[in-house]
Amino acid sequence: MVTLRQLRYLAALAEHRHFGRAAEACAVTQPALSMQIRQLERELGVELVERRPGDVSLTALGVEIAQRGARLLSGARDLVDFARHSGRILTGRLRLGVIPTLAPYVLPKILPVVQRRHPELRLELRETQTRALVNELTRGDLDVLLLALPLVAPEVETIRLFEDAFLLGVPAGDPHPKTARVTASDIDQTKLILLEEGHCLRDQALAYCAGARWDTPMSFGATSLATVMQMVANGYGVTLVPRVAVEVEVRDERVKLLRFADPEPGRVIGLAWRRSSPRKVDFVALGQLIVETLGAGTLSGEAHANTALAPAKFASGGRAR
Repeated sequence: MVTLRQLRYLAALAEHRHFGRAAEACAVTQPALSMQIRQLERELGVELVERRPGDVSLTALGVEIAQRGARLLSGARDLVDFARHSGRILTGRLRLGVIPTLAPYVLPKILPVVQRRHPELRLELRETQTRALVNELTRGDLDVLLLALPLVAPEVETIRLFEDAFLLGVPAGDPHPKTARVTASDIDQTKLILLEEGHCLRDQALAYCAGARWDTPMSFGATSLATVMQMVANGYGVTLVPRVAVEVEVRDERVKLLRFADPEPGRVIGLAWRRSSPRKVDFVALGQLIVETLGAGTLSGEAHANTALAPAKFASGGRAR
């Protein structure tokens, strides 16, 4: 009989491609993990792993079985969640993933409120880029994500929380007055500083600027907004700044913020979770708490798979793109 333990070991081996590292991730000895993988192969009657000195890779069939096993493991976790949290709002363990362009600005505001209102909730946080978060969500390593929408994933359900408008950050000496309304054509592409590949904020900025004329490729990609803002403060260029980050990142007098002409660019922030998760009521409650804490309006309506709900804007926010 195939066991969940064997499937968990296979999933770890697929991720780490090394028996030792997979065993460490599963908190077992390497011989124990290897024995369970061999038992799984005998039970299924197929070869799952190609074993070579210093290297491990899954066969084509092993990859498919590992993927199917991951869905079974996710379902098992959801079953446990259903039993443990039925009828109780925001209690127990909840694993929240957050993108880096939200975590430093939203979490310090919402965490104290969460702890005060829901003392029985044990929140575990994970900060990384969208693609990694979605992968971890779908395989059951995370419960819910706070990120930019839309998110195209058929097995994921989302709810829209608020709109986060973009502003143009420029050096204080920029000739535009603070009251000016700028457009994409006012941005000099040779001076545009963006986050590195993989950050959704980079893609959103490029999407807004797509209609402008570009003459040369960009040569710099930063790992954090803090780095980007220091580059702007020192006169190296300009950047698009999410309004949610302004309070933290734009405290330097050497930086000036300009608003965009209507329709203002921006992003929609929301929550995402597996459609199979039994904790939807928890996630909607968490979303309501986030919106209330940030002063971003009120959630309304029902959540639908990959569909943003009733818009809830910051008082000074603009339209999301």
